[in-house]
Amino acid sequence: MNKYESKTDRPVLFISGGLLVAFVVASFINLDFVANMVDWAFAFAVKYFGAFWQLLLLGTFFIALFLAFSKYGKIRLGGMNKPEIGYFKWLAMIMTTLLAGGGVFWAAAEPMYHFLDRPPLFTGVESATESAIIPAFSQSYLHWGFLAWSILGTLGTIVLMYAHYSKGMPLKPRTLLYPILGEKIMRKSALGTTIDAFSIIAVAAGTIGPIGFLGLQAAYGMEALYGVPNTLMTQILIIIGVVAIATVSAVTGLRKGIQFLSNLNVIITLILMVAILILGPGGFIINTFISSSGVHLQEFFGMATFRGDSSWLGSWTIFFWGWFLGYGPMMAIFIATITRGRTIRELVLAVSITAPIVTAFWFTTVGGAGIFYEMAQPGVISEALNTSGMPAAMIAITEQLPLNVIVGPLFLLVTILFVVTTGDSMAYTISVAITGDGHPPKVMRVFWAVIMGAVASVLLMISEGGVEAIQSFIVVTAIPVSLLLLPTFWAAPKAAKLLYAEQFGEEAPAENVEVNLADIKAENETVQNKINEIKTS
Repeated sequence: MNKYESKTDRPVLFISGGLLVAFVVASFINLDFVANMVDWAFAFAVKYFGAFWQLLLLGTFFIALFLAFSKYGKIRLGGMNKPEIGYFKWLAMIMTTLLAGGGVFWAAAEPMYHFLDRPPLFTGVESATESAIIPAFSQSYLHWGFLAWSILGTLGTIVLMYAHYSKGMPLKPRTLLYPILGEKIMRKSALGTTIDAFSIIAVAAGTIGPIGFLGLQAAYGMEALYGVPNTLMTQILIIIGVVAIATVSAVTGLRKGIQFLSNLNVIITLILMVAILILGPGGFIINTFISSSGVHLQEFFGMATFRGDSSWLGSWTIFFWGWFLGYGPMMAIFIATITRGRTIRELVLAVSITAPIVTAFWFTTVGGAGIFYEMAQPGVISEALNTSGMPAAMIAITEQLPLNVIVGPLFLLVTILFVVTTGDSMAYTISVAITGDGHPPKVMRVFWAVIMGAVASVLLMISEGGVEAIQSFIVVTAIPVSLLLLPTFWAAPKAAKLLYAEQFGEEAPAENVEVNLADIKAENETVQNKINEIKTS
């Protein structure tokens, strides 16, 4: 039971909401100035934090694996003896929340980008040839694989579930520091407020970007498939529809709307995957997946620690790491609310192993079909990609498939659902972080769903450059968040030791308990008074 009263943290709400509004107002006044400032801050983040982020993700992955396969792996989290949510539903909510726009558009476009312009680590490979296929997918697997998933739901989730369900701490980003700093981090303080506010800003920016790009991308798809004019009004109407669905889903909560949409999203994705394997180049996709997985594992450390081309790193690896880091604390909160009753081993295997493998196969299915058709007819996919960007790649691929009149609309639907499930889950999780309660007020959930859609719409009204600016802003907000996630290297193993002692009876290490001298003095006085009473009587 949470021993801290659940209530709206007004300073965190005003700071996080206020800075987002300030970003939009400044963009209205002078978008070029905002874009230049964000570009400068982005370059600063890449230059001075890029290497740190690479090591941070590597460390998180391997510490999580150690906990999972050590004796601590059998610890059950959340104070329950069996899982609260079934495995498929649980994994579906985790996967659809992270993938967002990456679920379709990056799956279609990123392998093609790396195929047309091979990653710098793979020297000696000629771009746009058969030899570039495996490196293209190996690099994509790194960006959406083991490291990316681990930073989102392993060490941070373990810390939060220990602090919340065992010690009654609220579900807030600052709680990640509880095993190290004790209860003093929960008090009203500049440090705690800053941690919560910047974590909310980072995940809001990371969600606003995909919502804005969905407006652009879905409008392009509607025009290509149905002839609907691709105008600003179409884009905004799409965002309004997405926000309306996300709002209803967030209000109905984890067990209804969010769970239903996540399951629907995964089912349609599986149908599309099977359809492409049967109707498209199934043999090529399977062979590419197996070969690319081998090269990915072989070159894993080289790709994960590559520091040779700063410009390329800033556009790809470091950009993705910043984006995912920004989601780190909030995804940890979200996963903590749906993981009760599961063991540390189940959590790590699902998030760090199963989800990355499924993601890699999905990327190979969609992107592999694109590269197959591009190899057969150069330009059939790449021209659309280079001319009109990521949404064009998806449409170009579906046009090459049999039954494209059915497959095309299903791809458009699943793309919208990926972003909706991210929007509803993050509106819910931000509300949890502000109130510290696993069941935040519905009005709070509605507010954040609407405000993220409104910001995305306003940025589109300014120009596409507004949405692009907030995409870069995501990486900037990851700087303070990454500093918050670093202590989980120590906090998660410490939480695991304490939980192991509780569940299996070993002597527990000393916790970081703050001593209140005034309370001790008062207790001593009470005891002395009792002694005096006894003597008198």
